Amino acid sequence: MNFLANDSHATIVKYVETNYAGIQLLHHSRCAVGYIVRGSKNIYYGDSRYTISRGEVFYLGVGNHYIEDLPEDGRSFEQIVVYYSPEQLQRILLNLNMNYSINITNSHLCDQCRRHNHVSLPATTTLRNLFNHVTSFLYDDNFIHDAAAENLKMTELIYTIVSMDECCLRSKILSNVDAAYGNFEQVIYSHIFRDISIEELASKSHRSLTSFKKEFKRHFSIPPHRWFIRQRLMQSRLLLISTSKSISEIGNECTFPNTSHFIKLFKKEYGMTPAIYRSRHSNFLLSSCENGHDDQIAAGLGRLQSSAV
Repeated sequence: MNFLANDSHATIVKYVETNYAGIQLLHHSRCAVGYIVRGSKNIYYGDSRYTISRGEVFYLGVGNHYIEDLPEDGRSFEQIVVYYSPEQLQRILLNLNMNYSINITNSHLCDQCRRHNHVSLPATTTLRNLFNHVTSFLYDDNFIHDAAAENLKMTELIYTIVSMDECCLRSKILSNVDAAYGNFEQVIYSHIFRDISIEELASKSHRSLTSFKKEFKRHFSIPPHRWFIRQRLMQSRLLLISTSKSISEIGNECTFPNTSHFIKLFKKEYGMTPAIYRSRHSNFLLSSCENGHDDQIAAGLGRLQSSAV
């Protein structure tokens, strides 16, 4: 499974999707802050689902995301997304701190911030007005692909969020300040589904093996080998409930050396074989859908897509 970086793409993008596309696997090489204009977005961690509703602002970190964008009442799904790199964020925060003495300390900690690579919350009036203004900005031919104008809008967005009281969104933004960590994380996520040794990963991240293992455990809490297995098993869970691919195909796609090894690790992690898991969760997406999207979701089963944004 190949993932592409999005560094050459626009900073501010409005997405309009008229048709339901099913669950998609996206890889972010930059962080993203977005706003749901119409419809709703589901974020999946295995078979756990988190819904971001219309009028909410969200954060998606660097790495893999399993998302499902749902149109609303026959109308298109719409969202505005602002992408940024740790280096861009550092420049903006430095400017805000030097010129306006903005507080950029981050003392917020909660389970949501630690466990998930996304957060969402209802947009404040200021954030809602900001994104509405961004929509007008995107339709102005004088500002399309204008890097200076985009930077001003991104600075305004970061300023607005950093000026908020302590919350998950503010904490996630400020946690991106460490550019070295962002680069380290990007190397890790881009090799989840590749047959690569820990020694090769250490080399690609420009660290000794000992330094790599220590930094990996500091950021991900568990050793590299266990973390990679868990990520691949999480992917396999979603494929089991959202596609008709065979057990062996899924094991191969998730980079397990053979089917028996895949089944053994899956059973050890989840207490049942992949076949039993699929049987018990075969109606997961259909039974958990809400708001009249049954036909859309049924049509989307088996269409797990891989793309980059």
